[in-house]
Amino acid sequence: MTTHRAAVCGSPIRHSLSPVLHDAAYRALGLTNWTYGRIHIEAEELAEWVHSLDDSWRGLSLTMPLKEAAFAVAHTVSEVAEAVGAINTLVRDDDGWSGHNTDVYGIVRALAEAGVTDITHAVVVGSGATARSALAALAEVGALDVSLMVRAAVRPDTASVARLLGLGQLSVPMGRWPEDVDVVIGTVPPHAYAAMLQHLPRAPHVAAVLDCVYGQGASPLLAAGAAKGYVPVSGTEMLLHQAAEQVRLMTGQAPPVAAMRAALQAATADH
Repeated sequence: MTTHRAAVCGSPIRHSLSPVLHDAAYRALGLTNWTYGRIHIEAEELAEWVHSLDDSWRGLSLTMPLKEAAFAVAHTVSEVAEAVGAINTLVRDDDGWSGHNTDVYGIVRALAEAGVTDITHAVVVGSGATARSALAALAEVGALDVSLMVRAAVRPDTASVARLLGLGQLSVPMGRWPEDVDVVIGTVPPHAYAAMLQHLPRAPHVAAVLDCVYGQGASPLLAAGAAKGYVPVSGTEMLLHQAAEQVRLMTGQAPPVAAMRAALQAATADH
């Protein structure tokens, strides 16, 4: 039986829960010849390393800082990944590696499961690759106005994505919140929030805060959001759904989401 290999790659990578999710999917699907690991790799190393892989390698999940470097590896890129300028998934095919973005799908599903369906005003904290995926997800669910909250200037490529998606994009300084916020999506490390969250307005109705960052300690965004009446949505929810889509892309089989969720809950029960 031919062995198929996959892995999550990035820096840092030790905290990644992706192996928990993919291994659970393989077990549930009976894919005994699939393995999934963690690989620490920097952006400047990615292209040479990927080109050295043999045909047993079938898929790669990419996290920071590889989502932009992956464009140098992929011979074809999905429309979503091209639009947001971020690849988080590489899949082996007959011609090499194709690039995809499942972060957008993961954010859309996480918000839907939180019960937030009517989004007018949203705030995205940060302006990197994950922030661009958040913009695309918000556009997909019909958000009308999105503010990018950043320390200094919004990155030009992120501003371009906002214009491309037709979002009413407004750059606001850290901590200067719009009066009414339906959704807040955080894409920065916990320490970056500092004192800005004390000014978060109370939730006007059913609203949510989603922290895309996990594994770096308690989330100040989720704590502040819950205290102000928002539905807190952990980054592991986004992780679950983006991983499920990766399983579909890599194996060609329908992802066993329930089994993956159970494994994730067991792995995070003590955290």
